[in-house]
Amino acid sequence: MENLERIKEMLNKRAELQARFNLLPYDGTPEIKEISGKRYIYIRKRVLDKITSTYVGEFSDALYNQLLRNNIESKTLKKEIRLINKELINLGYVENDIESDVILNIEFAKTNIKQIIYDQAVLEGVATTFPDTEAIIDNGKVNNIKAEDVQKILNLKHAWEFILDRDVATSKSDYYLASYIAKIVNEGFYQNGGRVRSVPVAIGGSTYVPPIPFEIDVKEHINNLLENSISKIETAIELCLYVMKNQIYNDGNKRTAVIYANHYLISNGQGLLVIKFNKVEEFKRKLVLYYEGKDLVSVKDFLVECYLPLKNK
Repeated sequence: MENLERIKEMLNKRAELQARFNLLPYDGTPEIKEISGKRYIYIRKRVLDKITSTYVGEFSDALYNQLLRNNIESKTLKKEIRLINKELINLGYVENDIESDVILNIEFAKTNIKQIIYDQAVLEGVATTFPDTEAIIDNGKVNNIKAEDVQKILNLKHAWEFILDRDVATSKSDYYLASYIAKIVNEGFYQNGGRVRSVPVAIGGSTYVPPIPFEIDVKEHINNLLENSISKIETAIELCLYVMKNQIYNDGNKRTAVIYANHYLISNGQGLLVIKFNKVEEFKRKLVLYYEGKDLVSVKDFLVECYLPLKNK
């Protein structure tokens, strides 16, 4: 179709802006209320025809100023997204205009989604069976499973639903998208689960201590990986291992890394990367060797074997 490159550019930009918007902790105008002699901060927002007011916390200059900046950024991002939507309309873009391989890849993932989520839950150490996982995905709850494990499975479901959205599936696999996946994965565990880690962490079973990452460096490294000349599956593996080894976020890095790598593959119509539940222990052993610099090849070869290409490729 005409203007295809410009449309792709606009879709990537819109997805980036939307991911940045989704990472904002609040959307609305801060207001101060005085109750019994104390001041509290709320966020005021119009939802349909009603004004809502959401409690944030006790008043402090730092919190109030942060929310003011947040509000300005929110308005700016929404304005930019509206302008992009107008340009897409002028370019003749129709929301369903997606390459056939990407559509096929989305359906491939949806068909296998319950097994994929179960495999990821095992990788994360969630103590559940496949039937229990299936019940949680379908019903949102199950008896005799820890609440935090149920939350992790539901978060995996929501993260996969996000990357399988048609608009998201055609967007660029950049830093902002990775961070929004991390936010979903950490929902209910960390308030800012999509923010780059700012505290030291240790990795269980390994002597490797990842340095504290800096957002600018993470963005640059991801962009370099996306612009390299290696194959799509090799790029997906490099993206996956980069997030895991550097522990970009406070938690959920393995979950984020696998889903992020799969977004890259899906957006290119290339298949899926799935670490099967019965291969998890082998993967963890190879991953520790990779972390510690003792074997940089085996874990990559292992992940190549975990690659499930589309049947028509």
